[in-house]
Amino acid sequence: MATINFGGVLENVVKRDEFPLGKAQEVLKNKTVAVIGYGVQGPGQALNLRDNGVNVIVGQRKGTGSWKKALADGWEEGKTLFEVEEACEKATVVMNLLSDAGQIQAWEGMKKHLTKGKTLYFSHGFGVTFHEKTGIVPPTDIDVVLVAPKGSGTSLRSLFLSGQGLNSSYAVFQDATGKAEERALALGIAIGSGYLFETTFQKEVYSDLTGERGVLMGAVAGIFEAQFNVLRQRGHSPSEAFNETVEEFTQSLMPLIAENGMDWMFANCSTTAQRGALDWKGKFRDATEPVLNELYDSVVSGKEAEILIEANSKADYREKLEEELSVMHNSELWQTGLEVRKLRPTK
Repeated sequence: MATINFGGVLENVVKRDEFPLGKAQEVLKNKTVAVIGYGVQGPGQALNLRDNGVNVIVGQRKGTGSWKKALADGWEEGKTLFEVEEACEKATVVMNLLSDAGQIQAWEGMKKHLTKGKTLYFSHGFGVTFHEKTGIVPPTDIDVVLVAPKGSGTSLRSLFLSGQGLNSSYAVFQDATGKAEERALALGIAIGSGYLFETTFQKEVYSDLTGERGVLMGAVAGIFEAQFNVLRQRGHSPSEAFNETVEEFTQSLMPLIAENGMDWMFANCSTTAQRGALDWKGKFRDATEPVLNELYDSVVSGKEAEILIEANSKADYREKLEEELSVMHNSELWQTGLEVRKLRPTK
């Protein structure tokens, strides 16, 4: 484990050369790892573990779309693919990768198979942190750990296949065996993490809910809509408004930021762009910081968890979600985007 200085703050980070795959395989060699849920995170983590030589089985409700996807990915019914409770019973490591709502619904059935000495793994701290609302309270004689990739399961898989890795946080909530941290790190390396940084279940869920509702999805989607609307209202064509709002950001500037940081991106843009961006940056920061503080307070209070649980418990949730996404899809902004993407040159 290395101690890295991040802007004057020392943090514990585990890199692949410090905890190599061979060590992870040794820690997990006598374990049966059950990936429960084959939706967002499940496929990427399960396939990476399998490719890294870990003994993996999948637990999923039979007959669902995710069950069919698991079959298509090569998991075999009765051999490596089972119903949720049967997989939990067979496993020594239970990776609970169901959705937050799914975890609540399946918990009582899973809990009875979490016997002494087993490891319960999450990729999100939601269920345990908000246990008063979810009812998820792990038995005291098992290890409870977390590895949270900082991206989608699709990205985890694609980066793994290209020989790269997605950064992940890790945490130990409960160490019943004295080996919880070692097991967490082994699982983190085996799923294909680029490096692992230490956190807690609570901090993971607070930062994750804030990030998703903020910069990662909610804020950027809202800002895209606002700027596109302003340009359209001021007489710019849909194509011009989309290119200046979304296309240049995603196709040109974000890769530069990802490569060397925001300051490097500024340095490699025109002087006109540099000066204007530096002058306006503070105004956007000052305007949005109160909103982000309001959001963080809503997360910590449990209000966001209540909204999520209530929404997901409704029978028509998926139907309503499709309606909301359809409005977004059919908006002028994203219909323009659909046409602009068709115009991108192919390799």
